[in-house]
Amino acid sequence: MKNVVQILLACLVISLVACQKRFDNAPQNRIIDFEVPSDFPTPVYQFQTNNSLSVKGFELGRKMFYDKRLSIDNSVSCASCHFQHAAFSDPGKALSSGVNGAQGRRNSPPLFNLAWHPHFNWDGGVNHIEIFSVAPITDENEMNMPLNDLLDRLNGIASYQKLFKEAFDVDEITSLELLYALTQFMAVKISDQSLYDEYRRGQSKFNAQQKEGLNLFNQHCASCHTPPLFSNFGFANNGIDSVFNDEGRKEITHRESDLGKFKIPSLRNVELTWPYMHDGRMQTLEDVINHYSEGIIYTETLAPELKNLHLSLEEKKALLAFLKTLTDHEFINNPLFSEP
Repeated sequence: MKNVVQILLACLVISLVACQKRFDNAPQNRIIDFEVPSDFPTPVYQFQTNNSLSVKGFELGRKMFYDKRLSIDNSVSCASCHFQHAAFSDPGKALSSGVNGAQGRRNSPPLFNLAWHPHFNWDGGVNHIEIFSVAPITDENEMNMPLNDLLDRLNGIASYQKLFKEAFDVDEITSLELLYALTQFMAVKISDQSLYDEYRRGQSKFNAQQKEGLNLFNQHCASCHTPPLFSNFGFANNGIDSVFNDEGRKEITHRESDLGKFKIPSLRNVELTWPYMHDGRMQTLEDVINHYSEGIIYTETLAPELKNLHLSLEEKKALLAFLKTLTDHEFINNPLFSEP
């Protein structure tokens, strides 16, 4: 409840400030190209006048993403739970550690192609990318930093005052510019250079096993993990529980029909983002495939399209081979997104 209230307050602050703020005199920074891949749909988030994508804004967001001073005790940054080499997930950890060793409630999701997401967090409790950063910054188990305290801290750092002045032409840093800058960094992180993408574009070939895996995927998985983003960004109960200690989407909507439903994650870079599920209970992709093959638990809110697939060993190997074609090595090694 604390986080929900803080997010609502942040939304109110941004709305009020946005009504008063004028960007007519903003510096004419060189604009970074936000090039939508030709086979991707139109992004949900559009960079517009009030948050024009620029080198200064992007670099400021990048600096803050890696800066531990955004946490209450200077011990963790956004990057502490989102590592580039793992597609900005927290590999190997079911639950990530925040300030004072506290653990979050749910597995840290990877961060890429966020401009296409209509909802954020496993329960979809945030519905706009510009507000997305409020939750981890203020959550007591993550960075535990009240927004007002963070603004006071940043306004007291001369280097940040200079960077915000250059990016947004402001003399005082407010939550508006803070969240705009973080949004610029996160929204630009596009992953679309996997072997699968090269195959779709006729630049590479699949072997027989990868082709079989693609066929199996299209037959059994693509309705929820829809290409090219590999998610339909809906919410589903995927049959991992009969009793729901975490009610998932129901915590937001208060509808019984949403009990045990969580946001359907993108499967891009899935080879890198282990462990899996909202609580990180499954360590390997083989575990995940076995779940959908033989382990689905039937409850009232189970996604209607799900049933145990009873895949053969060879089919499981083929599906695994296909999922590994979704790894984007160029993305995870792109210096544009690395620590400055």
